[in-house]
Amino acid sequence: MKYAFFPGCVLKGAAAEAYTSVSKVCEALGIELVEIENWTCCGASHAQGVNDLAALAVNARNISIAENLKLPIMTICNTCTLQLRMAKQRLDKDKALREKVNGILKDAGHPYPYQGTSEVTHLLWVLDKHPELLKGKVRHPLSKMKVAAYYGCHILRPEDVMNHEDGRNPKSMERLIKSLGATSVPFDESRKCCGFHAQLAAEHDVLKATGQITDSAAKAKADVLVTPCPLCQMQLDMNAPEARDAVGSKAELPILHLQQLIGFALGMSPEEMGFGRHISGKDKLNKALFTS
Repeated sequence: MKYAFFPGCVLKGAAAEAYTSVSKVCEALGIELVEIENWTCCGASHAQGVNDLAALAVNARNISIAENLKLPIMTICNTCTLQLRMAKQRLDKDKALREKVNGILKDAGHPYPYQGTSEVTHLLWVLDKHPELLKGKVRHPLSKMKVAAYYGCHILRPEDVMNHEDGRNPKSMERLIKSLGATSVPFDESRKCCGFHAQLAAEHDVLKATGQITDSAAKAKADVLVTPCPLCQMQLDMNAPEARDAVGSKAELPILHLQQLIGFALGMSPEEMGFGRHISGKDKLNKALFTS
């Protein structure tokens, strides 16, 4: 199984452990990743608000490089997945817009026109569609671990763009958690926005939202919270102390990248998965892992 891998900005910077962990986990699962050469930031919704056409052309360029490789695209970021899929949907439906964007790419000296031949998917969706990838590879079943599955918003909505599952009642993460031997615990805030994109504009309100997510997971008796999005992971982990204060909570949980949880079940260590870069719940992770 082979994909053109779109890492996105955060994996090459603030969440470098996400890049390291996904590389190790995909190798262990037999998923070959070919990083898209000279990829460009997807815009993360901010660029789209400033210059929609430029952001559309940027994502058309990213997709066209994968098309030249004759590979589907895989990401591990909810926002990157959304922006790439939104660009693809618009370009596939609108011939005039596609021709305009391809004209921009040609004028910029880009050698590949956008054609619409590469699908865009997410690691979570790949594993949900191909549960056989984990078969026989779980060496350390997380049998005593209670996991809060935090989807966030961009991997679920809008449904006509993301359309892997019912955005109001998703189950892909619960299925994956079960396959790792762990118990998925439902909690009220599992589909709520983490606030990452509004942190600078509305810090107080965002910190309250962030704190409510972790507090809700802790009240559900979760040992860890896991998310398929590095932006959500950063928001919940890096801002944990301030978010707790914002809602008057003492709840502290390890906030894991999806592939880190998978890596632990495959027998990899917290060090191999880059957990040392995290802030929240470091002591609690070891307890949750080594009593499993």
